[in-house]
Amino acid sequence: MNTINVNGNTVQPSKILCVGRNYRAHIEELGNEIPDSMVVFNKPNSAISGTLYSDINNQPLHYESELAFTVKEGKLDAVGFGLDLTKRALQSTLKAKGLPWERAKAFDGAALFSAFVTLPKDIEGLSLQLNVDGEQRQAGGISLMIYTPVQIIRELETFTTLEDGDIIMTGTPAGVGEIKAGQDFEGKVLLAGKTLVSATWIAVTSA
Repeated sequence: MNTINVNGNTVQPSKILCVGRNYRAHIEELGNEIPDSMVVFNKPNSAISGTLYSDINNQPLHYESELAFTVKEGKLDAVGFGLDLTKRALQSTLKAKGLPWERAKAFDGAALFSAFVTLPKDIEGLSLQLNVDGEQRQAGGISLMIYTPVQIIRELETFTTLEDGDIIMTGTPAGVGEIKAGQDFEGKVLLAGKTLVSATWIAVTSA
């Protein structure tokens, strides 16, 4: 089982629960419709990786930066920065056929995370920032979400059991794009402009 770091402790998430289409600007940039209800999909533990790939099996990957939360005793416990990787061309093909997204979203290596740190008491000011080669590509936070983290966890509890250590990914703001080998990625979680936790990766090819 793959692990993450939560407040200095090694944790094995049983699953990653992901919310799609949670930022209006991102919905618009991909030409999607605003959904009538929350869009949810899962990634397995095997998707967790410490290596950022630009491609897998010659299929280019796209990055989506997200605020991620761990769960403990049914509540949001800690926050970190996450990268949700997508085989965009394959996802578009599956969507056009009305098929599930797992092949494009739940593959090995499809989820990367910073360390997770204790959740602040007031989470409304949480935001993220993604820089690629020193240039800001994505920025956004709870104030821009359609569904807040509290609303998300309440919805998830209506149909699935949340185990301690499970990860909730809350959607991506506008600015997603293709990963190129050699690019330097830096992700940050911010609270009122102050960095709470950050992580860096250099993209490599899987070939």
